[in-house]
Amino acid sequence: MGRSRRLFASTRARVLTGALVLLGGTIAITVVADRAVLLARLDDRIDAELAQEVDEFARLADGIDPGTGEAFGSDLAAIFDTLFGRNIPAPTEVFLGIVDGEPYLRSASAPYPIDELDDLVASWSAQTEPTYRTETTPIGHMRTLVVPVLQPDGQPAGTFVVGRFPAQERESVDEAIRVAALVGLVAFLAASAVAWFIAGRVLAPLRQLATGAASIREDQLDQRIPVEGSGELAELGRTFNEMLDRVEGAFAAQRSFLDDAGHELRTPITVIRGHLELADPDAPLGTDTRELVFDELDRMARIVEDLLLIAKAERPDFVVPGPTDVADLAADIVDKARPLGDRAWELRSDAVIVADIDRERVTQAWMNLVRNAVQHTGPGDRITVFSTVRGDRLELGVTDTGEGVALGDRERIFERFTRGSSARRTRSDGAGLGLAIARAIAHAHEGHLELRDTPGGGATFVLSLPRPPGTADEGEPTPTPAEEPAEEPTWPAS
Repeated sequence: MGRSRRLFASTRARVLTGALVLLGGTIAITVVADRAVLLARLDDRIDAELAQEVDEFARLADGIDPGTGEAFGSDLAAIFDTLFGRNIPAPTEVFLGIVDGEPYLRSASAPYPIDELDDLVASWSAQTEPTYRTETTPIGHMRTLVVPVLQPDGQPAGTFVVGRFPAQERESVDEAIRVAALVGLVAFLAASAVAWFIAGRVLAPLRQLATGAASIREDQLDQRIPVEGSGELAELGRTFNEMLDRVEGAFAAQRSFLDDAGHELRTPITVIRGHLELADPDAPLGTDTRELVFDELDRMARIVEDLLLIAKAERPDFVVPGPTDVADLAADIVDKARPLGDRAWELRSDAVIVADIDRERVTQAWMNLVRNAVQHTGPGDRITVFSTVRGDRLELGVTDTGEGVALGDRERIFERFTRGSSARRTRSDGAGLGLAIARAIAHAHEGHLELRDTPGGGATFVLSLPRPPGTADEGEPTPTPAEEPAEEPTWPAS
């Protein structure tokens, strides 16, 4: 019972049921409509044939009596004798001549002696206008055309009645309809079987998708749904596999993130715990121990803040662009950078424009590039903060004359909790999140973060952001292509 309920609740059964209900309803309506149309046409044909018999009666009444060679005149009995002698009715037809209210003559081959139906004879005799009527007789309904024959003074002299018993013909129509209904039923059953098979083939990808989705667990995200052919269901399978690719990547990134974050946070916690365990519980903490503990706690706080910032980068409201004077922003970055180290600071602000960017977020990214340059240079080394416009891109960057980035580190330094080999040789308070944060801010502005070579040594990091069309210049024109710096600019050591 449970399996039957699941079967009838399936998409295949629901789709097939809807289609078969529509098909069955169409066949039923067609059969009923066909029967109604055929019966209506039968009635029209019977009425036309009755009218034809009356026309023959009228022509004969206006003609010559073959027995006397003279016009019939008012001799209604002679007209009936001649008509009934010449005209042989069909097996389902009957003629009746009424003279002076009494049955005078009836066709010999009548299906039923209608002249014995006194009530009908009286009703027909009283008719004053030609009329189609449907009468009830002991052998069924009879369709009649009653034509009164009037005297010159307008009084009825007699009546000509031609009748038709349509039962046999209606039975022929019903038999044809029964055959058509039987053919429709066979076609319906055959269509049901074929439709069940086709629905199963069409919906097979959905079953594979459901089975595959049910078999995929968190530790088996590498499985994919087999997709064949084309069409909407195949596209659904491919889209599902693409979603699994993203989910697998997200899970891998999450595991890597948790491992790296746990490793980075575990180090200061271990340091703090070790010093506290070695301290005398009855003696106050020494100055060195307090400073070390506070230093490690500050480091943990910075790591947590950076992690929260990276997490917020996935939100649509992470950046709130607004009109920003790029030249003023570059000068502000240099002012904030000077206290970070004894370096030869230089500002090259070629982008004298107002750009639609988030000043706060771009400042965070730019300052992270500055701190990175400070960590990889020594006293007296030159650090240049620059801005420029290259085509439809706004480039904000930092270049230094330090030791540069090793070839093996050029891709990995942008990942979270990753430091270059030179940074591992020197003490750094960072957790390897600065460049990752800068890249996330660039992506939020629909841009990217680049690492470029610097002739003579050092490194150049560039935030390449799109410059929206119509960005206003602030007095100084944007350099023409001939005036733009080379793809990997060099900076004078003045």
